[in-house]
Amino acid sequence: MRFAVIGVGGVGGPFGAALAEAGFDVTFIARGDHLAAMQKNGLRVEGEHARHIESVQATDDPTSVGPVDVVLYAVKLGAVESAATLLPPLMGSDTAVLSLQNGVDAEERLEKVIGPGHVMGGVAEIFAAIETPGVIRQVSPFARIRFGELDGSESARAVALREAFEKAGIECELSTQIERTVWMKFLGLATMSGMTSVTRVTVGELREEPETLTMIRAGIAEVVAVGRAKGVDLSEQDVDDVVDRVGMMPGGGRASMAVDLERGNPLELPWLSGLVVSMGRQYGVPTPVHSFINGVLKFYENGARNNA
Repeated sequence: MRFAVIGVGGVGGPFGAALAEAGFDVTFIARGDHLAAMQKNGLRVEGEHARHIESVQATDDPTSVGPVDVVLYAVKLGAVESAATLLPPLMGSDTAVLSLQNGVDAEERLEKVIGPGHVMGGVAEIFAAIETPGVIRQVSPFARIRFGELDGSESARAVALREAFEKAGIECELSTQIERTVWMKFLGLATMSGMTSVTRVTVGELREEPETLTMIRAGIAEVVAVGRAKGVDLSEQDVDDVVDRVGMMPGGGRASMAVDLERGNPLELPWLSGLVVSMGRQYGVPTPVHSFINGVLKFYENGARNNA
């Protein structure tokens, strides 16, 4: 199988590197210093599941790549539509574009740009971020992908993708209920992205403080209530299950939005807590925790503030 990776950060980088190390034809679409570093020194993943792909196929010109079987689409939520302009040269009649964004609306937004039949839903479970150009640091011992066709079918291309992930040693699951799968990640992700950003502390520190642990549970419950009002297959038991998952997250980890906040980058806030708040208003569901998170972080939504 031929792969292209768009968004060579804490998600696309480690998974793409694993596929390349396993011998698959992988091209990384990047730009700027990150691209230059990869072209010169390869792509390095430090920390957990460390690997160094010395000879990397990397470019900023997708027309030089041609059609591929699968695109790992791992850009930030704010770039879903704009980065889609890179896709046409990479797409054949049956190319799968695996959306690995953090939110719950990326697949719908992407389909509006490239049309039906290409987008697969997916969630990536990993804690990693670009450390320096060409170097990604992974702090989680796990690196999982759950994915599936939006219609719930086990298509030939989905089965082939699962086999490729397995060959590359990537823990994966082919889901026939991808909407629920995406929302199950969103329950914890939206909440922990907001909580680690607002407090500027780690997952472990949040768990150890009873008051913030109570806020985490309440935030997760709000997302469940919003999802159920929208018609998503969620239950009250999911609140307990996701709180348990938070208990198993690496104690030293922080959500990628917290890293972006620290670095002065634009935040994915409108598609995380901001989306929970807007859907809560739409469906008449109170969202006090996410309203607080959204209100506090809105000052930094577009990146570092210029206080000069």
